[in-house]
Amino acid sequence: MDFVLDFDNVTSSLFHAAKAYEQAGMMLKEMQRLPEAVQLIEKASMMYLENGTPDTAAIALERAGKLIENVSPEKAVQLYQQAASVFENEERLRQALEMLGKASRLLVRGRRLDEAALSLQKEKSIYKEIENYPTCYKKTIAQVLVHLHRNDYVAAERCVRESYSIPGFNGSEDCAALEQLLEGYDQQDQDQVSEVCNLPLFKYMDNDYAKLGLTLVVPGGGIKKKSPNAAQDKARGPAAVGSHADEEEDEYSGGLC
Repeated sequence: MDFVLDFDNVTSSLFHAAKAYEQAGMMLKEMQRLPEAVQLIEKASMMYLENGTPDTAAIALERAGKLIENVSPEKAVQLYQQAASVFENEERLRQALEMLGKASRLLVRGRRLDEAALSLQKEKSIYKEIENYPTCYKKTIAQVLVHLHRNDYVAAERCVRESYSIPGFNGSEDCAALEQLLEGYDQQDQDQVSEVCNLPLFKYMDNDYAKLGLTLVVPGGGIKKKSPNAAQDKARGPAAVGSHADEEEDEYSGGLC
């Protein structure tokens, strides 16, 4: 049986009309008609905004995002971002951050890494604005992991460099770990990268970011960059290695000064 709605005769206030749309959306949800349910709840949120009740509008958008998240993550991201925007306009920054966080995690899960990097930057900016600096450090870790999965070492390094301006970051364990991570990645040292990404600092992040750490592979398949001497020795053959060893023995044959 088709579910038919007719609001032409709604004579109550805009708020109550919005409530009616939202309730109808929830009924459609029970019927597993999720896209239609979300459409009605979106309509309700617009009416809440027109009615001057933006908080209720944002909550409705969040509810719609939860409904559709498993069916259409792309739509859920859009709804969470809209909710975040409404909360931010109302200066309810903590609620805005919660919505942005959901959007960022879904973007990472969907491998939409360019968008995830931007979303995380937005999160970090607001955390910095409300002076929640330790969370800024965690968002920097997430950003770096996203950039490295994008194969953009320059962006990852810049992200850490810019974070030095955040109070307490320079000298923190987060900073030290990221510097180690970038060094290992740049040197194509898979062992060092894996060791850093297995630190509790990384392993106990939100699951989507922890997975980025555990699956991070350095360029070149983990073959370390060779030192100039090693490269020369390989080209010249085994005799060259012996020659270096003889030189070192001669150098220290007289003992240490």
